[in-house]
Amino acid sequence: MLLSLLSIFIAILWIVVGTSKVKLHPFLVLFSAALLLAFLLGLSPTETLRLIQKGLGNIIQNIGLLILFGTIIGVALEQSKGTLSIAQGVLKYLHRLPLPYAVSCIGYLVSIPVFCDAAFVILSHLNKTLSEKTKTPLVGLTVALSTGLFAPHVLVPPTPGPLAAASNLELENILLLICLGGVVAFILILVGGAYGNYLIKKNKHTFEEEPKQSEKIIDASIPSFSSAIQPILVPIILMGLGALISFLPAEFALKEFLSLITHPTFALGIGMIFAFKLASNQPINFINSSLKKGFIQAAPILMITGMGGSLGSIIQTIPLQDFAKDISSYEALGLLIPFGIAALLKTAQGSSTVAIITTSSIMFPLLPLLNLDSDLGKVWVIMALGVGSMTVSHANDSYFWIVSQMSGMDVKTAYRTHTIGTLLQGVIGFFIVLVCYSLWRLF
Repeated sequence: MLLSLLSIFIAILWIVVGTSKVKLHPFLVLFSAALLLAFLLGLSPTETLRLIQKGLGNIIQNIGLLILFGTIIGVALEQSKGTLSIAQGVLKYLHRLPLPYAVSCIGYLVSIPVFCDAAFVILSHLNKTLSEKTKTPLVGLTVALSTGLFAPHVLVPPTPGPLAAASNLELENILLLICLGGVVAFILILVGGAYGNYLIKKNKHTFEEEPKQSEKIIDASIPSFSSAIQPILVPIILMGLGALISFLPAEFALKEFLSLITHPTFALGIGMIFAFKLASNQPINFINSSLKKGFIQAAPILMITGMGGSLGSIIQTIPLQDFAKDISSYEALGLLIPFGIAALLKTAQGSSTVAIITTSSIMFPLLPLLNLDSDLGKVWVIMALGVGSMTVSHANDSYFWIVSQMSGMDVKTAYRTHTIGTLLQGVIGFFIVLVCYSLWRLF
């Protein structure tokens, strides 16, 4: 097992060096890292090729259309000046808050019903417009948004990770998880907002976001805020309603139809149609131009994200769960056990949801030994493994590549900002959970 962990470390080290020092394209670095890791693990060439294809295919299948539709929505909003209208509305309604905190709050509200990957794709163009309009360094707003989306994603149902953990731990009081998770997540988005604000101050004399002169604005008029927000708001509402479909009786006539239109991919497709409606003249040219530019922008994101999935597919051949179970034998460590296991799995294989599901499965038989078999005790375990699954987002995490590529960051900058931001959220989050848990034990 130690040799396998060393192999992962070598592969990750090559990713860092290859992207930040050698300056190779991330796709090539990730592909070579996957081959290197497979060689170090002793996998056959045939098995290596199968795993690479499987990882790439799974990512494209799961989030390919999400990225494509979201990118097209962003391009359409840019070309119609819809993002400018939304930015003006955001500044108007949240003007009392410093901008990074306002962006974090937007991320908090959006991420509860929407998967953070899709939400970042939807909101990234808005972030760029806010940066240009307010002359604020984009790097700070990017971290404020990425961390604002990330905290609710791992802590607050109806996102799949916390719901799966609640099921694995046989938690009956979901409302308690929503309330406590919502409070912890809100504190952590303020941490992300504060770090984003720090980055804004640090970069204010060196960062300048240049408007893209080459992009032609199809329609010179600015749409209303209510019209411009629809391509973003409609998918969010539909996906949020999707969480309620499971409560409908099986014989309900429209259940299958509602399940279809509230599916994230279909919801974003509907949002894309609303984005196309922003063209006040020459609608065919507007649609064709939005599709063309959306394809161009989405292609490298899809390939880089997919190759990150290939690397994760090879890492998953290592029995990390067995190693994690060995850690769990130290009963006196309390909440440090779920936090440590989730952090190990997240950092090693990249997926927060996989880390949450795996860790909760490992923790279930240990709950009585740790005096955590009550509903509130189970919620504390979910909080601990939730913040552990944030620590840290780096090159084998598809969210890392979506954040870096959609915001135009190079890999080195993404490590110094987004990755550090998730580390701060995870460590501070565990401290908050530990303090609250200790107070609960006193009473």
